[in-house]
Amino acid sequence: MNYRMITYILGWILIFEAIFMAVPVLTAICFGESAVWWFLATAAVCVSIGMLLTKIKKPQNMKLYSREGFVIVSLSWIVLSVFGSLPFFLSGEIPSFIDALFETVSGFTTTGASILSDVEKLSKSMLMWRSFTHWVGGMGVLVFIMAFVHLSGAQNMHIMKAESPGPSVSKLVPRVKTTALLLYMIYFVLTLAEFILLLFGGMTPFEALNTAFATAGTGGFGIYNSSIGGFSVYNQVIVIVFMLLFSVNFNSYFFLIKGKLREALSSEVRVFFGIVTVSVLIIAFNIMESFSSFGRALLDSSFAVSSVISTSGFSTVDFNLWPELSRTILVLLMFVGACAGSTGGGMKVSRLMILFKNLGRELLVMVHPKQVKNIKLDGHSVDSETVRSVSVYIVAYLAVFVASLGIISFDNHDLITNFTAVVSAINNIGPGLEMVGPAANFGFFSIPSKIVLIFDMLAGRLELFPMLLLFTPAMWKK
Repeated sequence: MNYRMITYILGWILIFEAIFMAVPVLTAICFGESAVWWFLATAAVCVSIGMLLTKIKKPQNMKLYSREGFVIVSLSWIVLSVFGSLPFFLSGEIPSFIDALFETVSGFTTTGASILSDVEKLSKSMLMWRSFTHWVGGMGVLVFIMAFVHLSGAQNMHIMKAESPGPSVSKLVPRVKTTALLLYMIYFVLTLAEFILLLFGGMTPFEALNTAFATAGTGGFGIYNSSIGGFSVYNQVIVIVFMLLFSVNFNSYFFLIKGKLREALSSEVRVFFGIVTVSVLIIAFNIMESFSSFGRALLDSSFAVSSVISTSGFSTVDFNLWPELSRTILVLLMFVGACAGSTGGGMKVSRLMILFKNLGRELLVMVHPKQVKNIKLDGHSVDSETVRSVSVYIVAYLAVFVASLGIISFDNHDLITNFTAVVSAINNIGPGLEMVGPAANFGFFSIPSKIVLIFDMLAGRLELFPMLLLFTPAMWKK
């Protein structure tokens, strides 16, 4: 285990977190808020510790392997969240450290679950920090660091694979650093495009920037208690469009730029939009009786489906009040999630496609034992290692899910609340049903339950294994 390399990168994480805090600092200065001092103090602590770790502990061996990659990713996200929660806690705007940590983890993991009953009581700079954590966490902070910090060797791919969501990650260009830079350029351009379009819809720059940050990261932290419900239909449609755009594998945008339309419209992308279309229509017809027009039902259905499957968590209405069929579809979409390689959470469409194709292959083999049938996506055979990793992921997912559900059940809340709270956390969704519905929050859970949900949010964002491997003794042996 290359411990010096681990502490070296953790140092860079803290330095970059201090740089990230320039965004809420500028916000606090613009609005004349005293919270600026808490951000500056936290940034100073981050820089001091970060410089100490990068200078004194600079490693001679800069190479990384899969073991270090998993440890670096999991510890980086924990460190990022702990220090990121300090402004909330020190300022007293979120007086409980566990609550502040929950809110910050929810931000960085782009979950959007909140312990706040009245988000509008937060200062403007704290609201900006909440939304900006979504943007930082959406593409991944280590992907960002790889774009600007020199890390030698192709072994850096181990970091990208450990942090990026989806069953497989590939380099767009030969150099990992260039790949990371390309991904962030696409990410930035899409965010800027949404920000400009929201301004045209009448949002203030503050509202548009917060909304664009939260949409880009598919996080869903709103700056008003009504989330997006108080904005115009135009702005709601813009948010729908960009929630879906950020749910698509970012490789598709690279292929579009290169003029490779066939590769851009992969089978995963087609299946994803097929699921969205069918779900929207079913729910729209199911809730139509409650609306004066089918158009309004279609809009609210489109927003809810896009928010849930993209794992954004924004809301315009309380879908917890909808008929059982609509609620059931939304819960199922929580498990599906977005495409691999996007900023969205969930199991990922490509992973489920591989799982069902593998099921079909096994059924065929039972009927024709001697027949050899490969699993294919977009005309390419899926290697056995990927199929195996998908199967192992499902087992790990179920194990974490069942354990989490069992532990939070000690709080003695109803089953739907507990079930959808865990679904929301592990799939990085945000709202659930009943007591954790769109109009509610997670503040009523006990401290042990909040800690479990914090772990679930981190595990879900990092595809489970980096967090689980922290508890494996073999990971720490020399």
